[in-house]
Amino acid sequence: MIEVQEVGRSFTVGRRRDRRTVHAVRDLSFTVGAGEFVGYLGPNGAGKSTTIKMLTGILAPTTGRIEVAGLDPSRRRTALARRIGVVFGQRTTLWWDLPLRDSFELIRHLYKVDRVVFRERLEELSSLLGLGDFMATPVRQLSLGQRMRGDVTAALLHDPAVLVLDEPTIGLDVVSKAAMREFLSRRNAEHGTTVLLTTHDLGDIERLCRRVMLIDHGHLAFDGTLDDLRATVPEEKSIEDVVARLYTGQATTGA
Repeated sequence: MIEVQEVGRSFTVGRRRDRRTVHAVRDLSFTVGAGEFVGYLGPNGAGKSTTIKMLTGILAPTTGRIEVAGLDPSRRRTALARRIGVVFGQRTTLWWDLPLRDSFELIRHLYKVDRVVFRERLEELSSLLGLGDFMATPVRQLSLGQRMRGDVTAALLHDPAVLVLDEPTIGLDVVSKAAMREFLSRRNAEHGTTVLLTTHDLGDIERLCRRVMLIDHGHLAFDGTLDDLRATVPEEKSIEDVVARLYTGQATTGA
C-alpha cells in the first residue's frame, strides 16, 4: 500500500553567500502492506515530518520514488486525497467557527460522498468515538480531546484505504487517549485500514503497532517487530529506554 524506494529530500537554507544544503531524508526505502499498523518513530529533526509530507503529496522527493495506494503522491495529489486520510495532532482540518456537524457536511461535499453512505458512516463513527454530545458545538469551543475525535472522524468519512496519523493522541487525557487507541485498533482490525503512525508517545506504539520503523538523521535505523526492537538492547526493559538507546546509537539495529 505504501512503497518508498531510495528516497531523498534536500532543502537549501540560508541566504546568498551563506547558503547550504540540508539532507532531511537520505536513501530511505521501505514498504507497508495492506492492513498493516506501523509505527514510524524518530527524534525531532530525524526526518519524520518530511517523510509524511512526501507520502501525502505536500512535498515531492528530491530523489527516488514513492507510491501510496498505487499513486505518485506529488503528481496525483488530488486523486490520492480520495484514497488516504490524514490527521495532524497539532493542526485541525475542521472549520474553526462552524459546528462540528457542519464541518462534516462540508467534507462530504468535498469528497463527493453519497448522502446515505455519509449518514451511515457518520452514525457509526459518532457512536464509536462518542461525538453525540458536541456535534452542534463550534470547533473552536471543543476541548482538545473532542477536537481530535472530530479530526479522526473527518479523516475517515470518505473511507480511505490508508490512514496517516501524526501525533493523534498529543495532549489527550488518560481516558481520551485510551478511547482513541481502542478506536484505531478496531478500525484497523475490522476494516483492514492501513495505518502509519508517527508519535513521541511510545504507549501508543506498544498498544497499537505490530511493526516499528525508526528513522534517525534521515536514514532508516530500524525496521521490525516490537520484540525485535527490545532485542536490540536486551538489558533494557522499557520500550522508552530501548528507543532512547537507539536514538543515541548505543544499540545493534535491525534495519
